[in-house]
Amino acid sequence: MERKVVYFEKTGRENTVACLDVVKQAIKDSGYRHLVVATTGGDNGLLFSEALKSSGINLVVVTHSAGFKEANTFEMPDNVREKIKAHGARIYTGTILTHSLETSLASKFNGIYPAMIIAQALRRFGEGAKVCCEIVMMAVDAGLIPEGEEVLAVAGTGRGADTVMVIRSAASKRFLELKVLEILAKPRA
Repeated sequence: MERKVVYFEKTGRENTVACLDVVKQAIKDSGYRHLVVATTGGDNGLLFSEALKSSGINLVVVTHSAGFKEANTFEMPDNVREKIKAHGARIYTGTILTHSLETSLASKFNGIYPAMIIAQALRRFGEGAKVCCEIVMMAVDAGLIPEGEEVLAVAGTGRGADTVMVIRSAASKRFLELKVLEILAKPRA
């Protein structure tokens, strides 16, 4: 098998439209049925849900948990959330698997914990690659995509999208069964 990989010179949102093009081509070429997209304020979710609303793909948009930035807040405005849903996408808001509890303990007790080690190891491929793995497991854990399927995942570094991967999905409980099958786009930076 031969597949094109797109490498970006820089990280960040300037690559988002190119990632959408990579996803559209992958759906066309390989017929993927599930797509998981990371979004914070909703920009990625809105762009991908609008562009793919008639594609028949199961699009799951994953956001940060409530209170991620500060107590009792959501980073995605309600009107953006409603637009994404109106395009047929589903939204999952939940805890980042390699973040919350262990980050709290690490800052209090100055230690390092297994999930933080996993997160740092995944970051060797880029922030977007780490997030792609996390959001696929989060979507499986929520029952929004099936386990053991090849799914497309899109994430980025900071805002926007700069990474597209094909991942064999697994629940977080079966993290060691999660497989990164292909990297379709990522930054070199």
